[in-house]
Amino acid sequence: MNQTLLVELLTEELPPKALAKLGEAFSAGIVAGLTSRDFLEADSVATSYASPRRLAVSITNVRGTSPDKLIRDKVLPVSVALDATGQPTAPLLKKLTAMGFSDVQISQLERAVDGKAESFFYSYTSAGSVLGTALQSVLEEAISKLPIPKVMSYQRPDGDTVHFVRPVHKIIALHGADIIPLSLLGLNSDRITKGHRFLSAGEVSISNADSYAAALKTEGKVIASVSERKEQIRTALLAKAGTDLVLMPESLLDEVTALVEWPVVYECHFEEEFLAVPQECLILTMQTNQKYFALTDTNGKLRSRFLIVSNLETATPEHIIQGNERVVRPRLSDAKFFFEQDKKKTLASRIPLLANVVYHNKLGTQAERAERVKTLAGNIAASLNADVALAERAALLAKTDLLTDMVGEFPELQGIMGTYYALHDGEYADVAAAASEHYQPRFAGDTLPATLTGTAVALADKLETLVGIWGIGLQPTGDRDPFALRRHALGILRMLVEKRLSLSLNQLLANTVSLFAGNSHFKDPSVDVLNFLFDRLRGQLRERGFAQNEVEAIVAQSPDTLSNIVERLQAVQAFAALPESVSLAAANKRITNILKKAEGTPGDVNPALLQEAAEQALAKAMADVKPQVDAAFAGNDFTGALKTLAALRAEVDSFFNDVMVNAEDPALRNNRLALLASLHLMLNQVADISKLAA
Repeated sequence: MNQTLLVELLTEELPPKALAKLGEAFSAGIVAGLTSRDFLEADSVATSYASPRRLAVSITNVRGTSPDKLIRDKVLPVSVALDATGQPTAPLLKKLTAMGFSDVQISQLERAVDGKAESFFYSYTSAGSVLGTALQSVLEEAISKLPIPKVMSYQRPDGDTVHFVRPVHKIIALHGADIIPLSLLGLNSDRITKGHRFLSAGEVSISNADSYAAALKTEGKVIASVSERKEQIRTALLAKAGTDLVLMPESLLDEVTALVEWPVVYECHFEEEFLAVPQECLILTMQTNQKYFALTDTNGKLRSRFLIVSNLETATPEHIIQGNERVVRPRLSDAKFFFEQDKKKTLASRIPLLANVVYHNKLGTQAERAERVKTLAGNIAASLNADVALAERAALLAKTDLLTDMVGEFPELQGIMGTYYALHDGEYADVAAAASEHYQPRFAGDTLPATLTGTAVALADKLETLVGIWGIGLQPTGDRDPFALRRHALGILRMLVEKRLSLSLNQLLANTVSLFAGNSHFKDPSVDVLNFLFDRLRGQLRERGFAQNEVEAIVAQSPDTLSNIVERLQAVQAFAALPESVSLAAANKRITNILKKAEGTPGDVNPALLQEAAEQALAKAMADVKPQVDAAFAGNDFTGALKTLAALRAEVDSFFNDVMVNAEDPALRNNRLALLASLHLMLNQVADISKLAA
């Protein structure tokens, strides 16, 4: 009979950061095991549960007994199974006995072609198995494959040693209302679990697998579903925040959800004097150390009240609120102390101390790195018509906040604190901004530097890392990228493309490579780095919605600047929509192949050698459209340039239909190759349209 299956492990408090994965893996492992043993129907639905003290799963429509199966097993090749007289051989009798079919006769075996030879097969019906028997092995398999961060060993009262993530106290295994007898982790299965440690009466009896979540909620004060607890916390936080904004990053919500079984939100306060400390410091210490939710006003200014998520519901929460306020006060005091101490020493005075910080044993100290970034940032600033002195100053100060007490305590604040301290020191606003902007973009979708100074330093910092680390042989391999070179490359590309910076990629790499002159550990990686950048660029452009062949039409040309690459792609898209595009793309591909096979470099076209009407017509058509194409290209009207070229379709088609390119006369052949080379150059000014050909 089909009924809902429930399995629960009641444990000691599970590690919060691993809880969600453990719950999902526990559920998935049991579903996979039952599916492979044919206990689930097509419409069976699994629901995963996980709380600080339990892992559970309920699955609807689970069979009590798996169906019988028709099995067809290969026995032996006929040549081995029968002797010369057609009688069964000893190997055949031995094989049948080993398979448990010693009484099977030759006449009962199926003789069929197996590959190039004939073999004997035996078909039989295997009786289905009982759910209880199967579930024992399914659970053992599922538990053995759980992504446990650190396995714990503990002893049961009977002296047996058990290995699991945390001690297990009870196991529930119900099929409908019936207990499935299991023995696992030193325990026997039952229908009894426990509710909330403090809010429930204690044990909760689950009468039926379908009533699990409701019984735990009403009798045990436990919300077993991770998603339901998380959304209840989110709703309660928003309600308690009122008109203020609550800062609730998903990672913090996930962790707090894994810490409570019955979430209740309370409001707490801290002293107004702490608001003199940069709010990022206060927010981070509340989130990281205490798992609290900070509040801001609608303008983003931090409030002196904050929210906590408690695992206790009480009509008199004063002691909970006061306790949390008492706990957070020393943390905020530490942040205030660090801030005040750091301000006593300027960032500029810390520059020499960077010489005591090793960047990489093959690339020197942070002081040496700062000098390299300074030089490169100055070069980039000059190319962008930005203030070179500001860029160089910003590059020198960019990493000095790493030596402050605040960043030492909270590494996540690097850059942010640099901006605060630079402003306090009286540095120019752009120099202060660059302290944080040079880290941007930190991740996919992050904002780009807003100032030219920050942009110059950000590009220099990322280029120095990418080229320097690659140059000492530590380029990314497979999934390994310990120096985040992929992220640095993507950041460089985003700035060049989205900020439309007319900077030469080759020149940027050459300037960066020159910084490492004299370093015996360094080998010029420019070619590999450029290919690496283009590979990342392909992915970025595809994410913007451009087709692979459209992207390849641009990137295959290895563009030296990326400031107008989006316009080029849009032009390619518009050209591809024209009816002439297919024919011209195919022709361009054909021209590319012809020119590759040609010996030497074609010279200029000699009009006197254009003998065929078709080649004369093509030359004239090219001459007619060239001024328009050149003007459109010069004006960055790439769409107009490609649409003008579409007018050549008829002449190009006629040329290939009527003209023999590889004429016997060398002069004619070279002249026709020169004409094709000229056409090829014209067609590929914007993009390599041959990539659009199927």
